[in-house]
Amino acid sequence: MLPIVPVILAGGSGTRLWPLSRKSYPKQFLPLFGENTLFQQACLRAKAISDEPLLIVSNDQHRFIVSEQLRLLGIEDSRILLEPSGKNTAPAIALAAEYLKQDGKDATMLILSADHYIPDVEALLNAVNNANIFASKNHLVTFGVTPDSPHTGYGYIKKGRCMDEGEVYVVDEFVEKPTSEKAKEYIDSGDYQWNSGIFLLGVNTFLDELKTHSLPIAQSIESSMRDFTLDMGFIRPEKKSFKFCPEDSIDYAIMEKTNNAITVELDTHWSDLGSWSSLWDANSKDTENNVFFGDVMNINGQSNYVYSQDKFTAVIGVSDLVVIDTHDALLISHKDSVQEIKTVVNHLKKDAPHLTQHHRQVLRPWGSYDSIDQGERYQVKRICVNPGAKLSLQMHHHRAEHWIVVSGSAKVTVGENNLLLSENESVYIPIGETHCLENPGKIPLELIEVQSGSYLGEDDIIRFEDKYGRE
Repeated sequence: MLPIVPVILAGGSGTRLWPLSRKSYPKQFLPLFGENTLFQQACLRAKAISDEPLLIVSNDQHRFIVSEQLRLLGIEDSRILLEPSGKNTAPAIALAAEYLKQDGKDATMLILSADHYIPDVEALLNAVNNANIFASKNHLVTFGVTPDSPHTGYGYIKKGRCMDEGEVYVVDEFVEKPTSEKAKEYIDSGDYQWNSGIFLLGVNTFLDELKTHSLPIAQSIESSMRDFTLDMGFIRPEKKSFKFCPEDSIDYAIMEKTNNAITVELDTHWSDLGSWSSLWDANSKDTENNVFFGDVMNINGQSNYVYSQDKFTAVIGVSDLVVIDTHDALLISHKDSVQEIKTVVNHLKKDAPHLTQHHRQVLRPWGSYDSIDQGERYQVKRICVNPGAKLSLQMHHHRAEHWIVVSGSAKVTVGENNLLLSENESVYIPIGETHCLENPGKIPLELIEVQSGSYLGEDDIIRFEDKYGRE
């Protein structure tokens, strides 16, 4: 059989689990079950299945989050491929396939989403090993989950002819998300599975099928990967060719058109965590069926999901609610209505887009900042710089800054002057002066930054030098 290369799709728009998930920090990078994030859990599952180096497909905005979360796991041999823009799953998988082909890798790709919940790794391993027998013989394998309810939020797979003792079937039909009545019919028939979005695909088989059924995607991706570049270890496809690539899912582009698709049964708990109610379903519950994160007190409340980021939260006499409290937003919804979050997000994109883009605490490749107060002509931030990290050499046209070191040590450049600051020491950066901040120590540098001026937007930055390759 061919070796298995795990390919983890780590894109995402950060809308379905708002307000905890945002565009700059979508759900796969959040620790929703235990200490590890969903992305980290996907990586650990992949490493348990195959010894081959991981291939991560992500985007430019999340590249440092991906690399940092891999570093925290001690995974050093992975490759990170950056999509120039989001084009859905077919182009993303095609980028991975073209890269492996150029690398001379004759293998099957195990396509995993970074935001799925699969607690039983052994069941997934057994299904993948079973599937690899068929993927190595040029079948396109998808994994169907045995349904335990008439779920209307998932697509379905209709099983056809049995190929291997009741676990492997020819795909008869892919079905879109059904109505409640249709979903019940599917469950009662016993002929349908949930479409998990997990695939096992031979590199050359996939590329041949892509050329047959979606030639424009195949041509664009082949051209884009022919001229890929390496940037700080990140794999960057050529942007111009990729720009003309059609946007499509692997289901539409190939799986619904090919005669070569089979489904392998994945008989275990699985969820794509597409809503807060699915988070409630997947988590362990207390004696009143509640799921609580943070400092939460409950009095006569049942079947609630409460996430409190930094406040004491009391729940009294309510049931079936989702309560999500973050630094800058509060969501209260009945569990049956959480799909309406998309209406809230669409409204915010027009009237308050920052609430869909970023958290109050924003991660950067050098550390993070937290906007703790702001007014018409001032803003106060708490800044944390990782040991050995350095911000860009920059200047601002419209604001001055005052830095006060709280802990650690700071190496500061202001114009032609170089300073070394310790706790309780400060420095002033006038408007228009070039400046730079570095943490030369071995512990995190924490400081308070007070900005003042006529414009305080993040786009008032002129960078002259940046070790992270940002423009």
